[in-house]
Amino acid sequence: MDEKKKIVSKIIDYVEGNLSAPERLKVEEIARHAGYSRFHINRMFSEVTGCTIHRYIKERRLSEAAKKLVMDEDSIAKIAQDALYQSQQAFSYEFKKVYGCTPLTYRKARINKELRRKAVVAKHFAGWRCAA
Repeated sequence: MDEKKKIVSKIIDYVEGNLSAPERLKVEEIARHAGYSRFHINRMFSEVTGCTIHRYIKERRLSEAAKKLVMDEDSIAKIAQDALYQSQQAFSYEFKKVYGCTPLTYRKARINKELRRKAVVAKHFAGWRCAA
């Protein structure tokens, strides 16, 4: 099993290193890089991680998009394009399946949560003075 974990770790490293590539990561390409058939690496990957390589890539791209929704001011269409979705609608559909809300709702909720957190911290430290 340790050998499988090493191979899966290398696959994950490869995927992470190529996640922001402008073209789609293909299982055949990953298999060629790993030196195994696509069926074999998919089977190993699923045994070790509990999900397929395709699902892992999709969910990682969505998690990067979720980060951009909060950290960047890019439009949702631009973020969808960067995540390699054919349309904003396809991106929104997949995003909602994984996160339970639309990208716009997610963006607003996360930004509002961060603003509230900053307001609480600012209020807490407003009367604070250094003892020095």
